[in-house]
Amino acid sequence: MRTFSGLAVFLLCFSMAAPARGQKNQPEPLTSAQQEAIAEAGIDADARIGLYTKYLSEHADTIKDLTKRAHSAARSSRIDSALGNFSALIDDLASNLDEYGGRMADMRKSLKALDEAIPRWQAILHDLPAESGFDFARTDALDASNDLAAQVKQLMASQDAYFKEHKDLKGQQWAEPK
Repeated sequence: MRTFSGLAVFLLCFSMAAPARGQKNQPEPLTSAQQEAIAEAGIDADARIGLYTKYLSEHADTIKDLTKRAHSAARSSRIDSALGNFSALIDDLASNLDEYGGRMADMRKSLKALDEAIPRWQAILHDLPAESGFDFARTDALDASNDLAAQVKQLMASQDAYFKEHKDLKGQQWAEPK
């Protein structure tokens, strides 16, 4: 009886651990200091989006610098990883834009800077050499940046219209959706 319960516990533990082994470990695209800075920005939409824009520009510069290195499997792997981090960071920013857009936070200043930065990032992605080691990640990053560009354009238009009509709410960080 004792061996049966021991076996049952072992099998239960093994079955619970199996999904964890199969999951891919995706590295965090931000350093702990960057995560802390974003957390400290809190609900300040302009500050938070400004930080994401800055960090995405740093990631784009890293990708550009990696392309200057000699062709190797390690280089391709690093570019692939950098592109994955870049896409993940774009997805995080897009989620933040959805959240702040629904609250009608005034983020026109940071959206303008973001809108100006996106074409530079896209140019870096387009200029990447065609290599099988990171083609999928590059396509994913380009798709994410295209989606972000469209989202930013739409948000800028809606923000301009909203704050033109509600001049007294200029600069607000939070409003309950109506």
